[in-house]
Amino acid sequence: MLENDNARGPFNLGAPNPVTNADFSRWLGRQMGRPALVPTPGFLLRLVFGEMAGMLLSGQRAVPRHLTQMGYACRFAEAEVALRDILRDSPGLPTSERES
Repeated sequence: MLENDNARGPFNLGAPNPVTNADFSRWLGRQMGRPALVPTPGFLLRLVFGEMAGMLLSGQRAVPRHLTQMGYACRFAEAEVALRDILRDSPGLPTSERES
């Protein structure tokens, strides 16, 4: 984007296929070899984050429309694949997960 003169204004740098926090947490738990069973209670998020908790609880479906229109292709369009790649060499992963 720094080298493209047509790139002006704000850009969403998320992947083109957004996921819910529940899906992300489940995938993260699976990759880390730890279950993600207990969600954070909404009242606790409201207590800690105040008005901003609404965004955490309801989410936003943000997609990189401008980047896509400019021809940019994400290396990882799917969050689960990106997460697996990021955590592949993590010392916190079970050995069997690092090899897959």
